[in-house]
Amino acid sequence: MAATFYSVLALALLFCQVTLGSTSCLPGCSCTNDNLGRSLLCMETAMGRIPDNVPNDFSKIRIENSHLTELPRGSFSKVSALVSLWLNFNDITLMNIKSLEGLTNLTELRLQGNKLRSVPWTAFQDTPNLKILDLKHNRLDVLPESALRQLPGLTYLDLSFNQLTVISRDVFLNWPLLNTRERKGGKEASSGEANVVLALHDNPWLCDCRLKGFVEFIKSVSPPLILMNSYLMCTGPSSRAGKFFHEVGLKTCMKPEASASETNMTVSLGDNVTLQCLVKARPDPAIHWSYSLKIIRGFTVSETRVDDETIRSQLVIPSLHLADRGVYTCFANNFIGNSSVSVLVNIKSFNASSSGGAAMSLPPYPLASADENVYIDIRISKQTVYGITLEWYAATDNPAETWFTIHLGKYHSDKKELTYIGPGINTYSVNDLLPVTKYEVCVTLKNQMPRAGQCIVFVTGSDISQLEQREKLIHIIVIVCAMVLAVPVGMYACTTDTRCKFSCLDRCTEQCKRRRRQEKTLRTNGERQGTFDSLQAASDEGLCGDSEEVMKKRSKSSDEKNNHRGKAQDLPETTTGAKLY
Repeated sequence: MAATFYSVLALALLFCQVTLGSTSCLPGCSCTNDNLGRSLLCMETAMGRIPDNVPNDFSKIRIENSHLTELPRGSFSKVSALVSLWLNFNDITLMNIKSLEGLTNLTELRLQGNKLRSVPWTAFQDTPNLKILDLKHNRLDVLPESALRQLPGLTYLDLSFNQLTVISRDVFLNWPLLNTRERKGGKEASSGEANVVLALHDNPWLCDCRLKGFVEFIKSVSPPLILMNSYLMCTGPSSRAGKFFHEVGLKTCMKPEASASETNMTVSLGDNVTLQCLVKARPDPAIHWSYSLKIIRGFTVSETRVDDETIRSQLVIPSLHLADRGVYTCFANNFIGNSSVSVLVNIKSFNASSSGGAAMSLPPYPLASADENVYIDIRISKQTVYGITLEWYAATDNPAETWFTIHLGKYHSDKKELTYIGPGINTYSVNDLLPVTKYEVCVTLKNQMPRAGQCIVFVTGSDISQLEQREKLIHIIVIVCAMVLAVPVGMYACTTDTRCKFSCLDRCTEQCKRRRRQEKTLRTNGERQGTFDSLQAASDEGLCGDSEEVMKKRSKSSDEKNNHRGKAQDLPETTTGAKLY
């Protein structure tokens, strides 16, 4: 009797556990049962993520407006009986490639109104029985050619209201569903086989040559494939915007062909010059101009459409300068290829009679007058073991047309390497200097020879060890402390025997004398060695002598100038600078 009682009690407890397990529901959600199975409905909850404890006996799950942001791996893998999954109007931006893992019975997936920019289409390998896929009102802008290969049983696909602009017809030609039906033929399809509904409307279609195959596919669509809205409309380019697919005829894509009516122009200084090139391409190309002064002096570029395939690009050079002459190249490219055309701009000679009235060829840079004299301030802004970076400032009337020459070489060598620097540039770097070498670098106006005070002399550091290469800076010694290279026209400078003239040089001379006294002490004590510091001292010896010579030359030059500049002689002795007027 007792045994029978305990058996009945055990069965009752087991029944209660099964009943409670099957009727459990998520907080804030509702659960129902019908003849199709058990359903979970979660509307406007603060869920934020897929719960880990979703009961495994649901056949339909609907979670909407619940702020979901992603579908992680195995989101519903425990709910193996799931047939219908609705996740509309959430904020889903990311879908894991294994987010549908374990859902072999799933036939309906709706993701309407989310923020998906892309879909891992191989994720549908885990849903072989999927028939309905709703992705409308997302942000999809790409549809790969292999997108539909994992959806052989699909009967409804909605991609409307996305951001699709260009897709290939191969997306649909690779769809196993259509391939199978094409092999079977239209007769069998019309004898009871289900239709396939496709929604592609309200996307910003770009109707150029890239869409040619897809437009032809849409025009040829027939049952069993049915378009929910067959009036697909072009959004661009502007010449086709607002037209339906069946109203446009698209051509095959072609790479750009650039041409110019004039490729060699000779014009006068001060003229306004317009260069133009015509580019024919499908689709529209990106066009840009390249020329030597582009970084320094950018010119206005405009584009106008000649016809559906041709664009005219114009570059306007206002008030032509000497520095503006040269080669101007028009580049055009699209995804097929690229093309270019160059235009040579020459400037007419001032004295045409010397060549019988013909335009004379000019050098590729403006020449500086031998008598032209401007203020240039020069300094070494960066120092490394094997190089320097030089900076200078020049007070010129036309900086956009002023060219400079860098003279660089070993100090006692008459042969210097010349580098021409264009307008607007005031720095120059050298990175291949020899160690333990005395160099001289000068900055002058274009084609002028260096003048007194226009140079800097320096000695590179010792290359004793790899450690010193990394840690020691180049040893720089400047001949003239002030680094004033030239006295500009229209400027009064100190030319009398005042502190302005000798304050810097006196300091340099005093330092040289102090160095010599220290060296005598070192030689007496026998402490001087062949190190980097001794190299520096040796360099100072030579440079101090140079400094004294420069001081004597400047003194002599100053005395000569005093005889020709009465105004300068009248300046008070307390004047220590220069004055522009």
